[in-house]
Amino acid sequence: MDSLITIIDPATLGAGTAIVLFVAILASLALGRRLGLRAIARHGGTGIPPHGSLEGAIFALLGLLIAFTFSGALSRFDERRAQAVAEANAIGTAWFRIDLLPVAAQPPVRDPFRAYVDARIATYKALPDVTAARAEAARASKLQSRIWAEAIAPLRLPETRPTAEMLVVPALNEMFDLATTRAAATMIHPPAIVFAMLLGLGIAAALLGGYQAAADGGLGWPHKFGFAAIVAITVYVIIEIEFPRLGLVRLDAIDQLLVNARAGMN
Repeated sequence: MDSLITIIDPATLGAGTAIVLFVAILASLALGRRLGLRAIARHGGTGIPPHGSLEGAIFALLGLLIAFTFSGALSRFDERRAQAVAEANAIGTAWFRIDLLPVAAQPPVRDPFRAYVDARIATYKALPDVTAARAEAARASKLQSRIWAEAIAPLRLPETRPTAEMLVVPALNEMFDLATTRAAATMIHPPAIVFAMLLGLGIAAALLGGYQAAADGGLGWPHKFGFAAIVAITVYVIIEIEFPRLGLVRLDAIDQLLVNARAGMN
């Protein structure tokens, strides 16, 4: 799925997949019914023997896969929100601990620190423009090296408090580590084959449903549209939650914590 983001407009990934699935399910229902009618015409009333257990197994497997995929996407969504809170807290802590450095050594640390937080905020505001977001993330990464160099040098000065190193260094480490953790979280998704299987099962279930319904006179259009819409919308919501910021599902409210932390950096 990550490779698709570099090819397909990220903002339309979920909607495009849902539309394709909706059309494919309707087509599969129609094809299944046509195959069922052909079997009836060829073999009479026995052309479509009842296989309720087989259909039930397919639909149960589809429901199970939807449930697990939805649950996993929601779990990862919650983790990303928790990571955003943790980063905002780590940045605030590191900012205050700069006070432990000698007064003259603080401005060279605080200036790139502010620029770093600006870059971190811009990284997520840029989405769904993935290229711009990566550029801001790269800028933040470069600023990490500058902040580290400017903060470590004063720790070796005689006038620096002995406890400063034990407090400043871990705070900066945690701040940088959380940026890496959040970047890694954007790349942690189920394998693409899971999504392919989800789409394939939806289409297969529609094909079997249309085939079996041929013996009962076929499904009405409300049933066809209803089934196709429910499955397509469910898959759309799963993709939106799995890839937040690329569509309608956003994390802007939780990002406000980082904005608030930057506002307090006078």
